[in-house]
Amino acid sequence: MLKNTLIILLLLQVQMLLSQDSIKPVEDLKVGLVLSGGGAKGFAHIGVLKVLEEAGVRIDYIGGTSAGAIIGALYSSGYTASQLDSVLTSFDYNKLMQDELPRKSKSIYQKENEEKYVLSLPIKNKTIALPSAVSKGQNLFNVLSKLTEHVHTIDDFSKLPIPFFCVATNLENGNTELLEKGFLPEALRASGSFPTLLDPVELDGKLLTDGGVVNNFPVDIMKEKGVDIIIGVDVQDKLKSRKGLNTAPKIIMQIVSFQMYDNNQSNRNDTDLYIHPDISDYNVVSFELAKEIIDKGEEVAKKQLNYLKEIAKRQLKKEDPIVIDGILHHGDEKFLVNGIKISGNENYTRDYVLGKLKMAKVDSISYEKFYEGIDNLSATNNFKSIHYKFIKQRDGVEIHFNLKEEEVSTFLKLGVHYDDLYKTGVLLNFTSKHALFKNDIFSADLVLGDNIRYNIDYFIDNGFHWSYGINTKYNHFNKSFFLNLDEETQVAIKSPIEYNNFTTQLFLQTSFSKNFALRIGAEFKDFKVFTETLNNNEVVKNYLDNNSYLGAFAKLYLDTYDKKHFTKKGVYLDLNYKTYLFSSENSFNPVNDEVDNFNPFSLLHGKIGYATTFFDKLTFHYISEAGITIGDNDNGVFDYLLGGNNENFTNNFIPFYGYDVADLGDTAFLKSIFTLRYEPFDKHYISFTGNYARVTSDLFNDGAIFDDTKSGYAVGYGLDSYIGPIEIKYTWTPDNKQNYWFFNVGFWF
Repeated sequence: MLKNTLIILLLLQVQMLLSQDSIKPVEDLKVGLVLSGGGAKGFAHIGVLKVLEEAGVRIDYIGGTSAGAIIGALYSSGYTASQLDSVLTSFDYNKLMQDELPRKSKSIYQKENEEKYVLSLPIKNKTIALPSAVSKGQNLFNVLSKLTEHVHTIDDFSKLPIPFFCVATNLENGNTELLEKGFLPEALRASGSFPTLLDPVELDGKLLTDGGVVNNFPVDIMKEKGVDIIIGVDVQDKLKSRKGLNTAPKIIMQIVSFQMYDNNQSNRNDTDLYIHPDISDYNVVSFELAKEIIDKGEEVAKKQLNYLKEIAKRQLKKEDPIVIDGILHHGDEKFLVNGIKISGNENYTRDYVLGKLKMAKVDSISYEKFYEGIDNLSATNNFKSIHYKFIKQRDGVEIHFNLKEEEVSTFLKLGVHYDDLYKTGVLLNFTSKHALFKNDIFSADLVLGDNIRYNIDYFIDNGFHWSYGINTKYNHFNKSFFLNLDEETQVAIKSPIEYNNFTTQLFLQTSFSKNFALRIGAEFKDFKVFTETLNNNEVVKNYLDNNSYLGAFAKLYLDTYDKKHFTKKGVYLDLNYKTYLFSSENSFNPVNDEVDNFNPFSLLHGKIGYATTFFDKLTFHYISEAGITIGDNDNGVFDYLLGGNNENFTNNFIPFYGYDVADLGDTAFLKSIFTLRYEPFDKHYISFTGNYARVTSDLFNDGAIFDDTKSGYAVGYGLDSYIGPIEIKYTWTPDNKQNYWFFNVGFWF
């Protein structure tokens, strides 16, 4: 083949030198295209493909590694270079590579219980383990599956519109693995598993990683495919000098590159046309500069345009291009589902999986809803990979899911926080999944600091069936509250309060969607709320409440906020009904120094929020909240207590700017809060808030519902940091000329 190729090249060069019109071809030239790996630098391949199309070159075989494999496979499956330019430059590669999912993909349980940790450390074999890579690569697989859906039934890559192969590296023995058969998205995901960035992939019992480790420019394999001309596009850089080795990632990449560059020199020499774009100013993660890199590839290939046209003239057979829409046909378009097969789910039931996918009773589903379901299942963090393919049937498709569960099911999680009420707190969490039963999760929070607290939760998630669980928590803080009126001045007096509360709930829960759930159950509460006084040089505890209560509750919960903190869009609803039927003892009322007999009563509390953002910078956030007491409740610990800045309040404490914690309190309240928040720089926020409330035992007041309305205002600055929100706010009220500074650091817990 080499001898024939040299003769053909000599004829081509003679023709270009003599400027002859053409030489009649004696045979149909077969052209093989080899595309190297190089991360984001691989976008240059698209520019080269544009020029190949312009020259009219027919590609008969494509082989590639990593980024070259992905672009080569898509071209092999029928995409044009222009389509690849349009589609592949439309993605946010930071989100893609980091497996970032929208908050709407998380379950109600996750939104309530998991958005408070700074660090999550997996525990394997009783030791803390480190993740194998930054990303599981699920988002990348989803994209590859979407883009290749029209060839899902082709398991021999030589049967693609253009025959194709790619290479990966066997992580256990370092051998080259030639991938020519199987499920195309899985092969591409394996070939592109850049070390430390993407998790390796298990295929046919082999653990595979990026093919660039052993063969980043597989010209040697292409030589075996019976082609006459090999065009190689190499987007690799040279090894860096000492000055360029100044960071850990660069050093790691240099080490990985030793063998890569050693092998590739001979492969470069074996190409008939070697194309090497000048992309030294870019690196493997320069995804935001994709357009520039594509232009670089087009620029260098155009220097060979005449030569490429001569190759095209010697190709007797011309094929009509395949017209595909690829990802463009997705969205609201629906397809019929004839069946669903699931494999690999050992610790999670079929109902659980289908419940997360929202495909429990589906006969047809839109592509948009299908991929939302994949995001939902991925957001559980219970699966290392979620592979799927569509098998075309006569009147629909059968979907095959191949799941690989996370090997690690136990985690140590950490968080930190400071606020003006609870002061400093370090959060230690132990989480274990499927510890006792399938689908379950056990989570135990312990807060160490100025105020020790804990929260223990056990939940069995049964998908679209009723789920159930138990939660127990302890809350503690010290704060001066208004307790009673001075008889002479009629001014409320603050006294230091020691507040302790134990709460345990047994509950059932059903989800109407991933964002909407109903929870019902029984609740036990125990209060120890007291002040301390000196009596004959002895500390005496004066209990406001030292009782236990038993009752029932129902909670309707909706959360479509895009972010828990610094929300930009979405709707929030939290509607609670609690009824307390029994009490352990009678309670002491400090206002009139009398013992009150317990009478059953109920509390109804609701909160609704709405956020929208204009010009991507200015957010309007409205919250309305109300609570009423049904029945006779003379116990002040169940009053609605307004004031302060906290988002981690317990029981009936409600934040209200302009007032300190629990400055306002009664058996009913109605509150509205309006916030304008501006983001001058990424993750930096300036806000102005006005809130208004009536706190009274008679909300309706014979129609005069705006009488005695309290108001408060706040201006603040916030930073959305890695450890959570960092905020400082100045608040005041015109009601009594009071003002407060509030400061908090870290996720609220």
